[in-house]
Amino acid sequence: MAAELGCEYITRSNNQHAKAGNLNHAIAQIEGELIVVFDADFIPTRNFLTRTVGFFQDSQVALIQTPQTFYNPDPIARNLGLENILTPDEEVFYRQIQPIRDGVGGVICAGTSFVVRRSALIETGCFVTESLSEDYFTGIRLAASGYRVLYLNEKLSAGLAAENISVQALQRTRWAQGTLQAFFVKTNPLTIPGLNLLQRLAHLEGLLHWFSSPARVGLLFMPLAYAFLGVIPVRATGAEVLYFFIPFYLVQITVFSWLNYRSRSAVLSDVYSLVLAFPLAVTVIKVMLNPFGKGFKVTPKGGVSDRFLFNWQLAFPLIAIFIATAFSLWMNLGTYLVMGTWRSDMPLSIAAQFKGIGLGWIWSAYNLLMLSIALLTLVDVPRTSPYEWYGLRRTVKIQVEDAVPIWGFTTAISETGVEVELAQAALLEINEVRMLPVQIDLVEEELIIQGQIVSTNSTGEFPVARILFDSLDLNQQRSLVELLYCRPGQWKSRCSPGEFQSLGLLFKILWKPRFFDRQHSVSIAVSSR
Repeated sequence: MAAELGCEYITRSNNQHAKAGNLNHAIAQIEGELIVVFDADFIPTRNFLTRTVGFFQDSQVALIQTPQTFYNPDPIARNLGLENILTPDEEVFYRQIQPIRDGVGGVICAGTSFVVRRSALIETGCFVTESLSEDYFTGIRLAASGYRVLYLNEKLSAGLAAENISVQALQRTRWAQGTLQAFFVKTNPLTIPGLNLLQRLAHLEGLLHWFSSPARVGLLFMPLAYAFLGVIPVRATGAEVLYFFIPFYLVQITVFSWLNYRSRSAVLSDVYSLVLAFPLAVTVIKVMLNPFGKGFKVTPKGGVSDRFLFNWQLAFPLIAIFIATAFSLWMNLGTYLVMGTWRSDMPLSIAAQFKGIGLGWIWSAYNLLMLSIALLTLVDVPRTSPYEWYGLRRTVKIQVEDAVPIWGFTTAISETGVEVELAQAALLEINEVRMLPVQIDLVEEELIIQGQIVSTNSTGEFPVARILFDSLDLNQQRSLVELLYCRPGQWKSRCSPGEFQSLGLLFKILWKPRFFDRQHSVSIAVSSR
């Protein structure tokens, strides 16, 4: 295929240093001054080079990073049935954090969808090989050497997100390990010469971010202290909760929403952080004790499944803490009801316990809600095809042998087929030609593909036919991929639901989990993108 496309395929006899080793091996065999790096599952838009290369007119610019976005929903959104509602997991980082980092010269190289100057790489020692996160530390070394590492906030490529929750956990723990190795390598952004104070603070924030997982686990255990240890970590009456905690919480989520400009709600962020809190907390502890104990492992992608799968490995600690929290809620609530109303003449010890128990069962109830949602995200819904369907509207002419052409508009297109909304007059004709070979002409794209009508549906205002393509030649496949993935400006940012809407979504999911809807077990989701 490489020969047919006019490309050169470079390989080597070993896999030492994994991706960083592959890149360094290739750099020694090429001559181009600018190198574009994409992960194997990423596809750039046609204007990628037009939008990025111009920055290199400044000789001090060494690297331009663009956002990562994905053409399929992340597994948490998909398992909850909120594909077109929840924003992707990476949205906050690329929409909010990277632009701020760009302002202080602390942009993170994300390993894909970037352009780098070859001479700057060679001068600084090429890609860093001492860590799993070769991209992150290469960007740091370039910045420390006096070069500019910039961020262009335009979605100019899209890749394949993790397709199930276990793969996402593997990916995130690898990111955590690679980033936290910063404390043990020469390219430590806190100590490497050449960075200024603001740059070091920006990288310190990125390192400290991973320590939020052990803290999140600790907050799960906190309400258990009320029931099982007789310890009251936080003492507050109902009035004190009303006067102090509720205003604080409302201000917190308001500021969170304001700073993130609806790229992610605080309630939904808590779900995402809780799902992977235990594996990330374990990874953080392991890395700090043995930073290089686990080697590089590629994230598996492209899998399919025809059934619902529950991830017991990730679920076990959440189930254990759920049972303990439910039991503690029952104990705390019972104690609260037995003790009755707080009175000023109560002994100090009983009054202190009473003031804590009320907050304890409220805290436990909130944790149970979030744990319930987290456990639902661990039920991977079926993915019967490795290809996504996209809601594109294009004019179509369908030719069946020598019959009169049938016209319509596409409602969804994938790499394997197309759904077409037809004129009402064509209903009888299309039913008669089902399972016969047809020719599909995507008029605006000047693309003609052979296929077969496999199903029709006339329940709506207009009949809809699903057509699967026959084998595509290279030119047809290229044209189809350009249509689906390479249109400039096609990857848009979406807004996350507000806090109250997010809370309503959580209760809705609890009331009717996705695996109760049998339709999702056999159908392919159509993305609105």
